[in-house]
Amino acid sequence: MRVPLHRAAVLAATIAVAALGGCALNRPPTTGELQQQALPHTNVPAVWKAAGGAPDPVADYWLATFDDPALSALVNEAQAYNADLQVAAARVEQAAGYVKVAHASLLPAVGVAGTIGGKSGGSGGLDGIWLNASLELDVWGRLRYGQAAAQEQAAALAADFAYARQSIAAMVAKGWFVAIEAGLQRAIAQEALRTAETLLRLALDRLRIGNGNEQAVAEARANVGTYRDRLRQIDLAREQAMRALELLLGRYPAAEIAVAARLPAMPPPVPVGMPSQLLERRPDVFAAERRVAAAFDRVGEARAAQLPRISLTAGGSSVSSDLIELKDTSNPLWSLGANLIAPIYQGGALRAQVEIRTAEQKQAVAEYARAGQRAFGEVEGALATEEALREREAILEATVRDSARALELAQVQYRVGTIDLRLVEQNQLALYSARLALLRVQTERLAQRVNLHLSLGGGFDASPWDAVAGSDAEALAPRAQTKEERK
Repeated sequence: MRVPLHRAAVLAATIAVAALGGCALNRPPTTGELQQQALPHTNVPAVWKAAGGAPDPVADYWLATFDDPALSALVNEAQAYNADLQVAAARVEQAAGYVKVAHASLLPAVGVAGTIGGKSGGSGGLDGIWLNASLELDVWGRLRYGQAAAQEQAAALAADFAYARQSIAAMVAKGWFVAIEAGLQRAIAQEALRTAETLLRLALDRLRIGNGNEQAVAEARANVGTYRDRLRQIDLAREQAMRALELLLGRYPAAEIAVAARLPAMPPPVPVGMPSQLLERRPDVFAAERRVAAAFDRVGEARAAQLPRISLTAGGSSVSSDLIELKDTSNPLWSLGANLIAPIYQGGALRAQVEIRTAEQKQAVAEYARAGQRAFGEVEGALATEEALREREAILEATVRDSARALELAQVQYRVGTIDLRLVEQNQLALYSARLALLRVQTERLAQRVNLHLSLGGGFDASPWDAVAGSDAEALAPRAQTKEERK
């Protein structure tokens, strides 16, 4: 059936008005605009205030700088089996699905319905099929704002996933260092225990030959018990460190993981770039920026929801019956139409939605500011801590040498009877404490180097952080659309 000419003209005019009147979307703030708005009181210096690090651009592949194949293998294992990463990856997949749903709202919706009937005692009945199609004309941009917000949210979750990968790699590296440290602590404690047992035997020998006393023997025996207790504590700490590392890898926490016998060498200073580049490098800050853009689009979506909606509809049907005589001899039947729905009064709900979305946008901006300030603080803190640890390591190395020499002299004097056992034990405890402190500083230097890489936004492997979350590059890659591209 043909549509009357005047109706077709009305529909064509409606489509033309909607196409011409479709407003362009306002763009969210750029990175520079957002930084000025969110961090008005933060004066970013040209170079980092804390000493340390090379001024060259930040480099990736930081995991290889430790030159530890076992560590690299563990990081790869964690990337494949860590449960937290699997949760983050699933969220990225969900976000990609929401992008597709939002895009589908811009396309026509087509449905079909059919019926077939019969009558008692014979064949025949009422048969028919109906085909319906509708398309909402996005005159005010409500649907496009929703699609843009979904894309921004997907990009934010992709960045979250990338930062989670980097964080897991850093946690595995630091857990590996702690497990090695625990093993080295155990070796130091065993050596101290053997020294204490030697002193106990000397005290017993001196008592037997008449040069000693019961008090010295009791003190030596108590000293042995103290070191045995510390050794047991270190064994427990070592087992707990191994279990924590196994959990990161997705393994059962059996404290059975093979751990290296010594810490890797400290890598050379790393390039740290400039503070002004930090906020664009770190995935977590980029995620906060995309959430600001998504909140901006949600405000536009809520404002557009206050305006009328225009939809085009089309339908067709074909009906046949052996029971009744259809008066309309034209079969099938086609129809075209347009709908206009304008909100008049809803108790202020639509205005409240705009206010809610506006408040969410303010919150997103504040969270971006918090993420940016945290990023600056982490880099400065890591640089300052690494420099302090480097100086402490040199001091403690000298302290260990001096304490070892003092203990050696004290043991000689005790054997010849010029000093009592108490002074020897004091020197032994000083050496034991200095060696443990030096080991702790060496481990912490390695951990702080990992923290520095993480805070700078450097990648640990070859995966670009803005494309690791999935194959839907259009939905997940960072967006920097112009106003024309967002129409």
